[in-house]
Amino acid sequence: MIGLVDIARVSVAVNVAMLIVLTGIWLRNYREFASKHGLGLAIFGIVLLAQNVLSLYFYLFHPVLASWFATEMPPLAWRANIVIHVFQSVALAFLLWITWD
Repeated sequence: MIGLVDIARVSVAVNVAMLIVLTGIWLRNYREFASKHGLGLAIFGIVLLAQNVLSLYFYLFHPVLASWFATEMPPLAWRANIVIHVFQSVALAFLLWITWD
């Protein structure tokens, strides 16, 4: 059975993948058009990517937090965490869809 920590890990990993694609597109657009809009989106993507990479590191590799998340974090806190990650995934998927178009 898939655990709550696994749902969070998968959601964050998907977010990282989508943000890499989005940030690449936004950086390419900024280099091509040199607009403040493109630069703003690229910086937004880089900061959000850093946040998601850090979350993934904490969930998977951090010597203390990874085991705490997997064994001791209360289920209610996990549900709240998962809702945030899944909402972010849905928002990024929509943003990727309209950006790719």
